[in-house]
Amino acid sequence: MIKMEDVEFYLEHASEMMDKSVKHTHSELTKIRAGKASPGMLEGLTIEYYGAMTPLQQVASVSTPDARTLSIKPWEKKMIGEIERAIINSNLGFNPQNDGELIRINIPPLTEERRLSLVKQAKAEIENGKVSVRNVRKEVMDSLKKLQKDGVAEDEIKIAEDEVQQLTDAHTKKLDELLEAKEKDIMTI
Repeated sequence: MIKMEDVEFYLEHASEMMDKSVKHTHSELTKIRAGKASPGMLEGLTIEYYGAMTPLQQVASVSTPDARTLSIKPWEKKMIGEIERAIINSNLGFNPQNDGELIRINIPPLTEERRLSLVKQAKAEIENGKVSVRNVRKEVMDSLKKLQKDGVAEDEIKIAEDEVQQLTDAHTKKLDELLEAKEKDIMTI
């Protein structure tokens, strides 16, 4: 026999999956550079270290002394050349400056055209998040309809469907707020 717990399970599942969609979208938005220096800009950069490709964060400390500068201090001085070469070859568009002790990267201010392009990219990420949230809604709604066919009361299903729609609306609103904040961040000079 199908119980009300099954309906509640689907509601909890919908909430969890929609939360995951929002979190994933937020993490994707943080990768969009808004003109401010961030150690995350060099994430994924690997350096040849004793014959093995090693993430930059494992051979050096990366910090931001100010909003427009990245500072990279290798654990071993002899790694400066390797790190500098990896940054130049990475196609990130950075021009590293080596002073023998550490590497500095000045982040140029964004042009208006580039800012608009980044806003467009952010909107695309938000739309992907919304599609993901709507897919969760569809999946749960289909499961609820199946439960109704299996004998759960129609009014219980209707209440659950309304709750799923409220969850969807709330998560869509969160995504819109993320976009608004990111757009403001990108367009601030």
